[in-house]
Amino acid sequence: MIEVDLYNQEGKRIDKFELKEKIFAQPIKGDLLSFYVKAYFANQRQGTAKKKSRSEVRGGGAKPWRQKGTGRARAGTIRSPIWVGGGRAFPPLVRDFSIKIPPKVKRSLLFSGFSAKAKKKKIKIIEDLSLKEPKTKKIYDLLKNLGLDNSKCLFLSDGKNEALSKSCRNIKNLVYKSAVLVNPYDLLNCECLIMTKGALQKVEEVFCR
Repeated sequence: MIEVDLYNQEGKRIDKFELKEKIFAQPIKGDLLSFYVKAYFANQRQGTAKKKSRSEVRGGGAKPWRQKGTGRARAGTIRSPIWVGGGRAFPPLVRDFSIKIPPKVKRSLLFSGFSAKAKKKKIKIIEDLSLKEPKTKKIYDLLKNLGLDNSKCLFLSDGKNEALSKSCRNIKNLVYKSAVLVNPYDLLNCECLIMTKGALQKVEEVFCR
């Protein structure tokens, strides 16, 4: 059984909360997590760099001059890479850098990320956080009361909450995300994970099916 502290909107501890072992007590797969980070950045590469080789440059069909007797070096085409206006030698070509990770492996690594945070006691559960309008100071005060105002944090909510999103976006070192969009890199890239109870329920609904 894994217990974490439960906090109210002001950041005051009010109770203990139990986390599911299926998500928060799994083996931490360091090697696979390292591979996932590599794939995560590789999948963001566009791979659209392109230059023309000598076979793609327009012109150069005729031999510039005869092979012998001119006193000049031999030349077969004006589109050689050593000529001005010629093609480029070994040019970059459009390519796909993406690395595919099976969904089951990705889910397993997500649980490893959650488990790593639980093992280090870096998870804070907020009972409820409802904002009628954006209030950056309210979120900042919450972080300050939690002792996380100088830490890199990931804030997960249960769905699209525009007021909460706008309240978080101007705070340094705070990343706001919907719980269903979280990935292993997000968990590795933060020092502390903050979740609402609704976000935790969403995680359990979506990833424990």
